[in-house]
Amino acid sequence: MNVFEFSIIINITLQNNIFSGLFVGQNLLTLKEVDSTNTFLKNLLSNSKPVPEGTVIMAETQFAGRGQQNNKWHAEPGKNLTFSLLLKPHFLDIGNQFDLNRAISMGVYDTLCPLLGNMLKIKWPNDIYYGDKKLGGMLIENLLQGSQIKNSVIGIGLNINQQNFPDDAANATSVKQILQRDYELKDILADICNNIEAWYLNLKAGKTSVVRNTYLSRLYWYSQEKHFRAAGQEFTGTITGVKDNGLLVVKHNDTETTYNLKEIEFLNKQP
Repeated sequence: MNVFEFSIIINITLQNNIFSGLFVGQNLLTLKEVDSTNTFLKNLLSNSKPVPEGTVIMAETQFAGRGQQNNKWHAEPGKNLTFSLLLKPHFLDIGNQFDLNRAISMGVYDTLCPLLGNMLKIKWPNDIYYGDKKLGGMLIENLLQGSQIKNSVIGIGLNINQQNFPDDAANATSVKQILQRDYELKDILADICNNIEAWYLNLKAGKTSVVRNTYLSRLYWYSQEKHFRAAGQEFTGTITGVKDNGLLVVKHNDTETTYNLKEIEFLNKQP
């Protein structure tokens, strides 16, 4: 597909969209099949005229969907939400870019919590859990220009109507598995877009402490003694916070240590 075809599709979907937000989701492109919605959106950004902030690329099937640390994302065609969103957080300092992870995670949380209740949590850094089962996750790729975030390409995958998962996704669950009913994907997508927009605008308005404190209050395993593995060693510790830059703070033997994404593993067993 060439650049001209891309621009035609964007104009058509913009006219037909029914989302109620100010800008997130107002420009919606739905694809039957794509390797990765994040890759598609990044190619669109590099090959065409400017893409409006809030553009959403939704796919019925991704055959190379990715999660954190290059993990593959498994989704049955037409059963789940797999989409990418473009934001342009020029106002956000590079050192505070984890605040965008917080805002996106809470937009998804606010959509699912009325359905699923208090067992819903955000697993650091930005997975969505129900109990000890994974409902979905996010992959945020920030494209920098000098010291500024030029574009943020945000990939989100959520298990909605899928019933069966492969053996290597043993801890996966879906909204349907929990509630035993199907949900309209576009309705959930519209709510997610509206809720992400609300948290993003809070961030843009400088309400950083509200964003950070709310994220912490919804965090999986927060203030609970649990098992972890780091540097090849298992230990029990307690999550006490998340640094402004997104590092996880875990207390063990009266000492607090900070961890990056690849430095610590959550172990699901009793202390």
